[in-house]
Amino acid sequence: MNIVYKGKTKDVYALDNGNYLLKFKDDVTGTDGVFDPGANTVGLTIEGVGRAGLSLTKFFYEKLNAMGIATHYLDADIEKATMTVLPATVFGKGVEVICRYRAVGSFLKRYGMYALEGQELDAYVEVTLKDDNRNDPLITDEALEMLGIMTKDEYQKLVELTKKIAGVVKEELANKNIELYDIKFEFGRVGEDKHIALIDEISGGNMRAYMSGQYIEPLKLEELMLK
Repeated sequence: MNIVYKGKTKDVYALDNGNYLLKFKDDVTGTDGVFDPGANTVGLTIEGVGRAGLSLTKFFYEKLNAMGIATHYLDADIEKATMTVLPATVFGKGVEVICRYRAVGSFLKRYGMYALEGQELDAYVEVTLKDDNRNDPLITDEALEMLGIMTKDEYQKLVELTKKIAGVVKEELANKNIELYDIKFEFGRVGEDKHIALIDEISGGNMRAYMSGQYIEPLKLEELMLK
């Protein structure tokens, strides 16, 4: 295995067969020791969060694969906290796609003049560039196309996939009486036909979830979902 990339919450290794191995860490994003799925810095380390995140990721990816939704997932080893995936090409230097069901976090910071905290949103999708130096700026479909990052057709496909996958996650959480407020995804181009597929993880570290109005920490969320 050759190390390809050291990330905030996981490291990426190239395998001899052309696939990749993701090694999950116990770090989560946030600021000043407070977890925030939208932050672009490591905020704290929580023992066991890597394996827990991988367990939930495995659960959702296997469900999505069974539904015929394109992903890069192949298999996972929970004990080693590793996931084997197909190679994927990211859009530009990487984009993040957020689906919002409630007005919280950065959405509320931006639009607080109009939005109430916790206000219901209709699966609102927004795309940001992965750029720590510029605090992951929002970008429109027109700008994405003008800058050669993705076409408008790819953008529409991204939005459709985001709403579909977020809906699956929301429904699974609802089965445990948990409400999904927002969730962050990453996508890439996979295979010879360069089809758009979900990449990275689907874990408590990528979403805000609440039960009876109380925020659920990533480790607790995975425990509730998989028990």
